[in-house]
Amino acid sequence: METKSRTLEITVLSAEGLRIDNKPVKKNAYVVVSVDPFNNKATKVDGEGGSYPSWNDKLVMEMPLQTRFITLLVKCKGFRGEKTVGLARIPVTDFVGGYSPATCLQFLSYRLRDPKGLKNGIIKVSLRVKEPLQDCSSQAAAGGGGNAAMIGLGIPIDGRRDYGMVTGIPIWTGYPSNSLF
Repeated sequence: METKSRTLEITVLSAEGLRIDNKPVKKNAYVVVSVDPFNNKATKVDGEGGSYPSWNDKLVMEMPLQTRFITLLVKCKGFRGEKTVGLARIPVTDFVGGYSPATCLQFLSYRLRDPKGLKNGIIKVSLRVKEPLQDCSSQAAAGGGGNAAMIGLGIPIDGRRDYGMVTGIPIWTGYPSNSLF
């Protein structure tokens, strides 16, 4: 069974140094997380944190396989309406396809940019991709003949060729030229 999306579990932890028009945010900040224009969720409003809000809200969303960025939009509610505090775009490659498995919980921090493009605080999140169980079993079945100890070779991004990959963990496969082996 082929899946067209993955389940993303993102916890918006906190932010620091939030400002609107060069003045500290007083209260009522929240975050809108978007994986595409039609799929977004918001955290609860932090009414007390001011420039250093804390949400600790876990949001579970379906993330299409073609998604390249997750967008975090920090907003503030006031008596004159909502204002955008800052925006951060998280490349999906920061947590999928690296040396650590995508299903591992990762803690990341990103610089926020205000609508003018200027630095405006930092946002902290944790995230992981929850893989469906049928994908794991179908991959094992596709391995052929029950050979679970298959070794795949890869070339790291920096171009060095002295590393191999065994089940996603980098290992050294080269030998020094003066080695007895």
